[in-house]
Amino acid sequence: MPEPRILLVGLECGESPRWHDGRLWLANWGTQEVVAVDLEGESEVVTRVPTTLPYSIDWLPDGRLLIVSGQESLLLRMEPDATLVTHADVTGSDRAFNEIVVDGRGNTYVDGIGFDLMAGEEFAPGGITLVSPDGAAVRQVADGIAFGNGMVVTPDNSTLIVAESYASRLTAFDIAADGSLSNRRVWADLGGGVPDGICLDAEGAVWYADVPNKSCTRVREGGEVLQRIDLDRGCFACMLGGPDGTTLFMLATEWRGPEHMNDGARTGRLLTVQAPAPAAGWPAST
Repeated sequence: MPEPRILLVGLECGESPRWHDGRLWLANWGTQEVVAVDLEGESEVVTRVPTTLPYSIDWLPDGRLLIVSGQESLLLRMEPDATLVTHADVTGSDRAFNEIVVDGRGNTYVDGIGFDLMAGEEFAPGGITLVSPDGAAVRQVADGIAFGNGMVVTPDNSTLIVAESYASRLTAFDIAADGSLSNRRVWADLGGGVPDGICLDAEGAVWYADVPNKSCTRVREGGEVLQRIDLDRGCFACMLGGPDGTTLFMLATEWRGPEHMNDGARTGRLLTVQAPAPAAGWPAST
């Protein structure tokens, strides 16, 4: 594959990239910012989030932005006037919340972490929480997730795939009509891979970002490696987008550990490269 191109520098720690309305949106951890970047590298702070981290983003079908306020166990919604309101309170489902995906039915899945990473607590498994389209119903639909990170939903709304960072695997579930998850299985054993953010392409392959291995890797179901992009710093998340869906966006940062992530210079970058297949499923590239 060609060498990645640097689109933006000076991020604190970019996470949760999404292609939306002609720009790449991301959560800039450590700054409380949600940032949008065009293909010329021009960026804008769209909103500021009243939280620390983690926080992540996706969109409802009607175009309203959702933001996971992880430490506060809240799912926020940005209204047309740019105000942030509570879409759902997910308190009690997990200790803290990390990533989000909104499927084609408007259901929102949020995965949780069963321990406080930033405080140095010992690992405990988390789960996946389902929020109804209107935010009124909240229930846990999976547990025993070993540090849940990125999630994707297949184009037919039948399968959810979650990155289990502490188990070095991608795990799949069948999705029922009511959003429930069942038939848990290993979608791909990644060996020494440590999956963080993920995205799905039209050939059914998954790209996964990897912080300790400083790479972004494309795998098919079963774990066969199709492509690997080596970087000079940890890759936290990836997303397919651009005009034809074939631009792979990668967010990479020099990882110093949770206790030092905001120390020193801002090393976060947004990089792009042309991918062999376009985006598919959810998070949607719109």
